[in-house]
Amino acid sequence: MSAFERYLSIWVALAILAGVALGQLVPGLVAFLASLQYGSVNLVVAVLIWFMVYPMMVAVDFRALARVHERPKGMIITLVVNWLIKPFTMAALGLLFFEWIFAPFIEPGTAGQYIAGMILLGTAPCTAMVFVWSQMTKGDPNYTLAQVSLNDAVMVFAYAPIVALLLGVTDIVVPWETLVLSVVLYVVIPLAAGVLTRARMTRGAANPGQAEAAVAAFTARIKPFSVVGLLATVVLLFGFQGEVLVSQPLVIAMIAIPLLIQSYGMFAVAYWAAKAWRVPHKVAAPCAMIGTSNFFELAVAVAIGLFGLNSIAALVTVVGVLVEVPVMLSLVWFANRTTHWFPAEESTTGVVRTGQQS
Repeated sequence: MSAFERYLSIWVALAILAGVALGQLVPGLVAFLASLQYGSVNLVVAVLIWFMVYPMMVAVDFRALARVHERPKGMIITLVVNWLIKPFTMAALGLLFFEWIFAPFIEPGTAGQYIAGMILLGTAPCTAMVFVWSQMTKGDPNYTLAQVSLNDAVMVFAYAPIVALLLGVTDIVVPWETLVLSVVLYVVIPLAAGVLTRARMTRGAANPGQAEAAVAAFTARIKPFSVVGLLATVVLLFGFQGEVLVSQPLVIAMIAIPLLIQSYGMFAVAYWAAKAWRVPHKVAAPCAMIGTSNFFELAVAVAIGLFGLNSIAALVTVVGVLVEVPVMLSLVWFANRTTHWFPAEESTTGVVRTGQQS
C-alpha cells in the first residue's frame, strides 16, 4: 500500500475542504457543473466515476469463480454477511439514528435521504480496496479474487432489487428506471470493459504468471486515474453540499456514527463466524474485510442518480469514503494480531494446525 493510499483519509478530508471552499467562493461554477445532466445522470460525475471504477474492474477475473468450491466456508460467510445481513442492519441503523436519535437535530423531512444513503452504502460490498486489505493481512490472493468475482456477479443482479426493497420499506418512492440505469452504467458497463481489457492483455501470455504480471502492470499505470477520479468527485460533491455543511457542521459526525457502528459490527460478525467455523486466517481475514468495506463508488453514483448531486443521500455516501479508510486500517491492525485465533490451513485428516502468535 503506497503512502498516498495509506493516508487516503487525509486527502479525502482535504478534498472535502476544497469542495466546500469551491461552493462558497465560486457558486456559479458549481451551479454550471451541476447543470451538465442528461436525464438523471450528471455527465461530469459519470466520467469521474468511470475513472474510479474501471481500473478496479480490470483486476477482476471471473475464471476465479471456478475456485469457489475449494474453500466454501469463507465464501458462505461472505455471501451471508454481504447479502442477508449487512443491507438490513444498515437500514435498521439508519432508521434508529435518523428517525429517532438524531431526529431533533436534522431538518424535518430529511431522515429518508439519510437512511437511503446508508442503504446504498450497505448494499454495495467492496470490489477493489479489499485486495489491498487482503494483502496487508497476508490473505490468500486467489481466494480474495474468487470472493470479489462472485460478489460482483451477485451485485449485478441483486443490488437493484435489494435497494428497491429497503427504500420501499422506508417509504421512499423508488424510480426503478434510474436505479437500474445506475447499476448498468456503474457496474455492468465498467465490468464488461474490464473483462474485455483483461482478456486482450492476457491473450498472448505464455503462462498464468505472465498474464497476471501484465494485468498488474496495466492496473498500476491507470491506478492514478482512479484516485484522481475519487478525489475530484469528492470535491464536486462537497461543492454541491457546501451550504449544508457550513450551516450544519455537525452533520458529518452524525452520519459517521452509525457508519462506524455498522463497519465494526459487520467485521465482528464475519470474523467471529470464521473463528467459530475454524476457517484459516488467510481466508478469514479477507472474508471479514469484504463484508466490512463498501463499494462506495457505486453508492455515490446511485445516490446522485436517484436523489441528485446536492442531495443528503449523496452526502452520506461521500462521508462513507471518509470513514472507511481509517476503519479498515484499524481492522487490518487487529487481524494481524489475532492470527493465532485461527488454524493455519484447512485440515483433510481431522488434525488442524494452528496459526502462530503475531
